[in-house]
Amino acid sequence: MSESQEFSVGFIGLGNMGAPMAQRLLQWPGGLLVCDMRAEAVEPFVTGGAVAASTAAEVAERCRVVSVVVLNDEQVRAVITGPDGILQKAQPGTVVAVHSTISDHTATDLAAECAEHGVEFVDAPISGGAPAAQRGGLAVMVGGSTAAFEQVRGPFSHFGSLIVHAGEVGAGTRMKLARNLLHFIAFTASAEAQRLAEAAGLDITELGKVVRHSDSHTGGPGAIMLRNTTAPVEPGDFWYPILGHVRDLGEKDLALALDLGRRLEVDLPLAGLALHDLGVGLGVGPGEIAKEQQ
Repeated sequence: MSESQEFSVGFIGLGNMGAPMAQRLLQWPGGLLVCDMRAEAVEPFVTGGAVAASTAAEVAERCRVVSVVVLNDEQVRAVITGPDGILQKAQPGTVVAVHSTISDHTATDLAAECAEHGVEFVDAPISGGAPAAQRGGLAVMVGGSTAAFEQVRGPFSHFGSLIVHAGEVGAGTRMKLARNLLHFIAFTASAEAQRLAEAAGLDITELGKVVRHSDSHTGGPGAIMLRNTTAPVEPGDFWYPILGHVRDLGEKDLALALDLGRRLEVDLPLAGLALHDLGVGLGVGPGEIAKEQQ
């Protein structure tokens, strides 16, 4: 549905992530209704032109699309199915979008309950944090029907610059979990790199500057996530020499880092796993250095 077909949008949950997202929706042409348990969270939105609602049910009664950003699965269930919840008043055709990171089982269960009321459910987790929300640069991963995706794409474009239809209900959450798997494994690897640098007598704050600077140019781990399959790469494939080169460089540097760690008596378990698994993960098999380590 385009913005020319105006309808009201509701937003429930005005916390650290919800507030900057809802702030972007103050410009939505159909109007914005907001709801939060804290009056102080609602007041700036009313000042900005939004309408305050006292319950989630009141939001749903007046809106075609309702976004939910609360803490966890239990709160999401309460907002949607509780005594003052969305399903008490939502009209058939309403789309309920949950941006909180919840279980994919919760998403599919809630979608079934919504369907009994003629209401569409989409799981639409977000990535990018509050700074991206403030500038309208979030990535939004949507799981739901094509019709529901088309209806939410307009309002979502106010706070998201990348809106992906991941698939059926639950797919958005599964994509977010895969994305965050990478995120937090990378954090753990960062801690390992800092231990090595600190043991080598380096300033780890300067190392952090180097990492952020270089990743802003190279794209970080996402730079190798370009294929549409994780199957092994055939030797004649376009990607084989490219990913083979990445493997060879990676194995060399990992072996050097592991050698430094041994000399400094710093345990580097993730580096050891990376050396062993890098080539297989890239789809080109282990290189000579990894084979020597086996």
